[in-house]
Amino acid sequence: MNKFNLVFVLLFILFPAKGSARTQVGTSQLKEDSLKSELLHVTRQYSVYLPESYTQSKSKEYPVLYLLHGHSHTNRDWGKDSKLQEIADGLINAGKVCEMIIIMPDAGRIQNGYFDMKGWAYEQFFFEEFLPSVEKKYRIKRDKSSRAIAGFSMGGGGATAYALKHPDLFSSVYAMSALMSLPEQERPQAMDSTFMRFGRSVLANDCIVLVNYTDLATLEKLRTIRWFVDCGDDDFLLNVNFLFYKAMQDAKIPCELRVRDGNHNWDYWCGSLYLALPFVSKNFGK
Repeated sequence: MNKFNLVFVLLFILFPAKGSARTQVGTSQLKEDSLKSELLHVTRQYSVYLPESYTQSKSKEYPVLYLLHGHSHTNRDWGKDSKLQEIADGLINAGKVCEMIIIMPDAGRIQNGYFDMKGWAYEQFFFEEFLPSVEKKYRIKRDKSSRAIAGFSMGGGGATAYALKHPDLFSSVYAMSALMSLPEQERPQAMDSTFMRFGRSVLANDCIVLVNYTDLATLEKLRTIRWFVDCGDDDFLLNVNFLFYKAMQDAKIPCELRVRDGNHNWDYWCGSLYLALPFVSKNFGK
């Protein structure tokens, strides 16, 4: 092929003639949304991942993963620091994960968190306002078998505590480097004037205590959830995660545990998504 013909072919591919334009391939979306809360008296932001087929079908409903961020982070960090959209697209396109909607709420930064405290009824907001509103606005299947929850650090502890207290709502839980409780060495710092409210809320929702003091009827419900604990071998929360896993074993609640090479950082949590998304996907519908 001479140079003239090669240039002509390239121009035809890049700039097709009118009437012969190539079909646009659908893409997933990572978007920002918000909800005005009557309980919190503020407007809360959240991020939404919508799979490729969401815009192609107006009736299809999807399972949902609620993905919680850590302390001092926001909902936007999942898309920025973990490349969530790229990872989810790749796993879905490879057939390793079903199409799902992923909802990433914003629980505030330093003083706040996922639990109720004076002036911040976030847990109440999540279950009474946020979850119902989001599942009504987006085409989300509204049953336990189609709903999962996960998170890292503070969000991992929040996800675990939410499922422990609301076992009728979630099919699976994936806890990454989770703040299941306050490590002994962190408690003096957590009780100072800056972190006092947050530290007390974590201790009041200690996941290990919640398992140890659960009644028999609730234990049966907890066994219907699929549990996965994932923590790095250099993570300062590793021992707390071990204690939670031991409590689950003692309570005869099936729970998977993975300890991988890594620390309490985005490199680790980015790797966790490659495990978390297939895990929740295979447990949808169960």
